[in-house]
Amino acid sequence: MGFLWSLVALFVAPILVAVFGLVSAIFFEAYRRRINNTHVESPAVFEVPNSSKQVPCTHISDPSEKYISLIIPAYNEELRLPGALEETMNYLQQRAAKDESFSYEVVIIDDGSVDGTKRVALDFVRKYTIDKVRLILLGRNHGKGEAIRKGMLHSRGELLLMLDECHDGDLAASNSSFRISDIPIAAFGSRAHLEEKALATRKWYRNFLMMGFHLVVLLTAGPGIRDTQCGFKMFTRAAARKLFKNIRLKR
Repeated sequence: MGFLWSLVALFVAPILVAVFGLVSAIFFEAYRRRINNTHVESPAVFEVPNSSKQVPCTHISDPSEKYISLIIPAYNEELRLPGALEETMNYLQQRAAKDESFSYEVVIIDDGSVDGTKRVALDFVRKYTIDKVRLILLGRNHGKGEAIRKGMLHSRGELLLMLDECHDGDLAASNSSFRISDIPIAAFGSRAHLEEKALATRKWYRNFLMMGFHLVVLLTAGPGIRDTQCGFKMFTRAAARKLFKNIRLKR
């Protein structure tokens, strides 16, 4: 009988140790993620080239000062950033020249880059002034989610844009006192028109998983959103205020 108990203990002990280790790991990871996703907010400032002066950021709770803000998160983008910014600024300047009511800003968030991203961004701040181009430094790498969140929370536009644009002419024409920034609206870009070609090149199991994910989106968010992963997204100030003040995940 003693031998039997010893044999049972020999098998049970490692199992108990493994279970205890697994539970401990789960609790440790949960605690680590909770600490990592706790936002200790310090006053955000914009960097001014060739100066020790720092400009306090506006906050999403403040009234808008520009028609549109373009939010650009950047991590080690020294090579790609100049071309993208030059093209963007050319478009914005041309649009402003045609429409006096069109005002804009570009907010670059350097997410702890270790290359020359900061230098490139500051070159554009010098060229176009801090009123048109602003740079926020996060110090260390937090993740794209945190960079976008920071940019959204500290921009001045009625519309807050990630790479694309929407128009409010029809709505504004119907009511002269209407401000689109007061209505919570989100506009998502879509690559759904490329779906047929993608279906033909993907493995069958990836298509199966994709359709399952689309079903979950349909059930939770309703119809009309065909591409949740596209990087083209725009929010009115009211929508951004509700969303980005409550975001906790950084990546």
